[in-house]
Amino acid sequence: MKQILSFLIILSALFCPQSLTSQHNNIQRYVNRLQSDTLFTDAVVGIMVMDSKGRTVASWNPDMPLLTASTMKTISTGIALKVLGRDFRFSTKLGYKGYIQNGVLYGDLYIIGGADPTLGSRDTLAIPIEELFKEWREAITGAGIRRINGSVVADDRFFEHEIVPTGWAWSNLGPSYGSGTSGLSFSENLQYFSFIPGINEGDKVTMNNLFPKIPGMEYRVGITTSGKNRGNRTSYYVSDLSKVGYFKGTISQSLEPASVTVSNKFPHLSCAAEFRDYLSENGIYSDPEIVCARERDMDKYENIFIFHETFSPSITSIVNVTNRISNNFYAETLLKMIGKMVTGSGSYDSSRVAVVREMSALGVKTKGFSQNDGSGLSRQNYVSARFFCNYFRQMENSEIFDIFFNSLPQPGGAGTLKSVLSSVKPIDKERIHAKSGSLANVRCYAGYVRRKNGELMTFAILTNNFSARTAQMQVGIEGFMEELIKY
Repeated sequence: MKQILSFLIILSALFCPQSLTSQHNNIQRYVNRLQSDTLFTDAVVGIMVMDSKGRTVASWNPDMPLLTASTMKTISTGIALKVLGRDFRFSTKLGYKGYIQNGVLYGDLYIIGGADPTLGSRDTLAIPIEELFKEWREAITGAGIRRINGSVVADDRFFEHEIVPTGWAWSNLGPSYGSGTSGLSFSENLQYFSFIPGINEGDKVTMNNLFPKIPGMEYRVGITTSGKNRGNRTSYYVSDLSKVGYFKGTISQSLEPASVTVSNKFPHLSCAAEFRDYLSENGIYSDPEIVCARERDMDKYENIFIFHETFSPSITSIVNVTNRISNNFYAETLLKMIGKMVTGSGSYDSSRVAVVREMSALGVKTKGFSQNDGSGLSRQNYVSARFFCNYFRQMENSEIFDIFFNSLPQPGGAGTLKSVLSSVKPIDKERIHAKSGSLANVRCYAGYVRRKNGELMTFAILTNNFSARTAQMQVGIEGFMEELIKY
């Protein structure tokens, strides 16, 4: 009887290798245990592990589209690398309308955005603002301009005028992680505020400083002073529909000013305003009004003389930062740049169409894939675990795979996976390259694991709608990743 059973098992392996692989290994056994764990049975879970030949190693609801959180960035960064190429750089141009006579520009100076997400960024990969503005000033004087008898024009027309996707919640628009992207971005589309707490609990706080400024912006501050050592709990509400921002919450009593970082929905105006002030401080004066090109020129670029161009770091560096620290702003810019390059239109609609088109070119079927934004902040992104695995496998055949693969964080390494698998030996956990994703009641991981024999497997574990604390879910999720390493 045992001989017959052994024969049937061998026969099954020959004719149904996928079934055997997914039923008789430590990963599937662990997944089976999760299916009886109330933390996971009370949630919605999708799991897929695929070997290098596309066979299922382990699965649980692999075809169910689920919220992705920041694992969506693996789509945006990978397709952006494929479409734009590893050496692509964003550009920003300086130009003018009018004529120059005796050192005076009789006309307007244009800052023409090319969607560079690093322009004015505090990240170490970017040109520091002081150096950037010095470069621009020298270009202006090199063009023979000593004074501007006109305005500085902020030109953000490179992208369609939609700084955030429709799928973002109102509560996500104000925080720093909800900055959105623009045809002319500046300082990662963030504003940095300083507030001075009151003397007594309940006193109003005073706005001390902000950078960068937004011409014509009104701030309504409803922040009060809380007791000492209670921490700062502030909220900011803003949109691109009006120049009004609302602060609410409390700031703890302190002798030192408190710093608050929020999103900027008018970054193009900030860029122009800060540069105009810099020019004035250096003796190059212009009209005080900052002009929006979209309002004045109606999307016409005629008669603008371009005299300077500034380039961003390579997309390789930008993708690396995007995936390692999970930069939402960079991811949104990359998604819209895909649409701009493929269709000529820098809109969210065109970008989604372009991504689907590129998926087809990769040989990835788009069943189980629905994308709303580039970063994963939207709760209208739905992707199945199987789709992630198929996509990752096809990316291995791309000429930019090395950049994409190495941009994904590793447990214990720099980035968002630094504290993951802390008890596992470094030599073992380094075999995982993956992106994490978190939203309220959402925790996901997706990426690659290299087996000891060198084989590269793909995996995704997507957990949604759980009622437990994220830390409790994390124990089971990390247990799953430990099994990946052991396989």
